[in-house]
Amino acid sequence: MKRKKLIIFTALVLVIAFSFTALAQDDKVEITVASDTVGASYELAQEAAEMYEQENPNVEVNILDTPRLANDRLNLYLQYFEQESSEVDVYQIDVIWPGDLEQHFVDLYNYGAEKYVDAHFESIVKNNTVDGKLVAMPFQIGAGLLYYRTDLLQKYDLEVPETWQELDHAARVIMEGEREEGNQDFWGFVWQGDNYEGLTCNALEWFYSNNGGRFISRDKKVTVNNPQALEALKLASDWPGGISPNGVVSFAEEDARNVWQSGNAAFMRNWPYAYSSSAGDDSRIKGKFGISPLPKGGEDGVRTATAGGWQLGVSKYSENPEVAADVVFFLTSYKVQKLRAVEGAFNPTIKDLYKDQDVLQAVPIFADLYDVFMTAIPRPSTETAPNYTEVSKLVSDSVHSVLTGDQDPEAALRYLEVDLQDVTGFESGEPQEY
Repeated sequence: MKRKKLIIFTALVLVIAFSFTALAQDDKVEITVASDTVGASYELAQEAAEMYEQENPNVEVNILDTPRLANDRLNLYLQYFEQESSEVDVYQIDVIWPGDLEQHFVDLYNYGAEKYVDAHFESIVKNNTVDGKLVAMPFQIGAGLLYYRTDLLQKYDLEVPETWQELDHAARVIMEGEREEGNQDFWGFVWQGDNYEGLTCNALEWFYSNNGGRFISRDKKVTVNNPQALEALKLASDWPGGISPNGVVSFAEEDARNVWQSGNAAFMRNWPYAYSSSAGDDSRIKGKFGISPLPKGGEDGVRTATAGGWQLGVSKYSENPEVAADVVFFLTSYKVQKLRAVEGAFNPTIKDLYKDQDVLQAVPIFADLYDVFMTAIPRPSTETAPNYTEVSKLVSDSVHSVLTGDQDPEAALRYLEVDLQDVTGFESGEPQEY
């Protein structure tokens, strides 16, 4: 009788244990993070997700692969937002999007963000704060840089170009020399010329470095149609089919990097992330390249770079915003940003990581180019919110039409000025220093 009772009791215990296990499995929270695929970003996001799951076994973090181009990614996001979809909990958003998208994100201060924000660069926290609401946590900072082949500069007895005109000259000399030696696939300069946000970034660098302003000034004046901007645009319009391939007008970041890393370019404009892969064991240019600030627009110009970067925000439509916020705080933490810096050369937004010896050993340029990152010029997203997306599209449309030969530079800037006035309601003015 006692044995029978023991068997029944054991069976009940097993049933209860199984029930609790099934319940625990059913209660497991799933958080989906929209990531990008530039460089090693997607793989590192997956690695960080696994790290979080190890510390939080009741949470499953899924990494969603999103379109390569920022504009396409934004269009996807807008579809989710329009449907008020809970499918994505955490969004990786561009530095220019907080003002336009703030209504779709929770205030991270409601979930304890005040414990973490002081570790990050204050300027980025301010960028992500709209009417006192912290729309997103800083995740990655960037700025445009010039990559150059050290071996080829030495071969052709050239210096690192300080102006765009010097870059144009050096690129032509090296390209012609390499082609004479048999490499018909070699180009002087590769960059981002497709009609998307990346082209807006390049155009900002061309114009501002030649004292041509930021398209729209801080005091909300349309400044794009000026002689300095025109001079810069004319120079760039000669590059496709000249020192750059005709196909550069469809290049994004990875397209430029692929040509560069294959050894078929003398110079490249790109973001810091490209450093790690360029220095990798499978890179044909390992040990043969250097990095510098972008050139200035002539002797009277200034060196500048477009400020870039990505943030992580929690969707207002998430079914688990508290857990999603915790995931965001983990992904933007010292530990994860260090991982991304060391293994992917992604610039941290946490100030102390620029003193971390492991980071500096893995990516020495972080120390050398610290000032570039910190003094980069922002796009006029704050001045034009919530219309920046349309403003940027007008800029890239106009510049792209010049690069493809569909419109001459003078007409392009003249029409762009009128279009920007219509969208913003701003008057015209003179370009200013930021």
